[in-house]
Amino acid sequence: MLETRGLTVRFGGHVAVNDVSCSFAPGTLTAIVGPNGAGKTTYFNLISGQLKATAGTVLLDGQLLSGQSASARTRAGLGRAFQLTNLFPNLTVLENVRLAVQATREGAHRRGLNLWSIWSDHRALTERADSILAEVALKAKEHATVASLPHGDQRKLEVALLMALEPKVFMFDEPTAGMNAAEAPVILDLIRALKKDGTKTILLVEHKMDVVRELADRIIVLHNGQLVADGEPSEVIASPIVQEAYLGVAKEAA
Repeated sequence: MLETRGLTVRFGGHVAVNDVSCSFAPGTLTAIVGPNGAGKTTYFNLISGQLKATAGTVLLDGQLLSGQSASARTRAGLGRAFQLTNLFPNLTVLENVRLAVQATREGAHRRGLNLWSIWSDHRALTERADSILAEVALKAKEHATVASLPHGDQRKLEVALLMALEPKVFMFDEPTAGMNAAEAPVILDLIRALKKDGTKTILLVEHKMDVVRELADRIIVLHNGQLVADGEPSEVIASPIVQEAYLGVAKEAA
């Protein structure tokens, strides 16, 4: 169970996220929606450790994550997609994913054993990386350097790295942004498959309401940094406060 309790961050006199308390259970996909500037990505950054909270706490399975670095939170089981800085641009696609797989696995690569065991272990890591690349439709580009990839393929690679880390919580921030119509279904199919697994907690920031309606078990709405709605998708989308704050419908019309 991922929880935020009273999570708050201030930048000078501006409160970007204001006292947000929420829990997210395994086996559920929660969409986080709201107008531009509502605090959605800031909330993600507070959970994953890219930003330090002014107040409040983040817990995963009862373990306090507040005060821990982003990398420590990753090791605890938080997985945040779409951070281009996590890619190694001068290495190949395969090398990037193999390094991510290696980071989570015990084996001869950690223990300095004989060359045969190290080679065997290396082969197992490569096979796992190859499997992940096939899932994200990047197998044909495994020997290309990351710097040479178009934007859409780099975003696929970010998802591949996240899958390689095998986190408890998957956090997707506008996963199909910048992708063309042919590329987006690959990522959405991967999110569908993760949801079917039934053991992962999935958080999704997304502006495309057709995607939200299809994928989400639950929607929470942020507006001016505050949690203003939380519930079943059809009810939340139809609520007057969401019609006004997110969909831009005037109070009178709502």
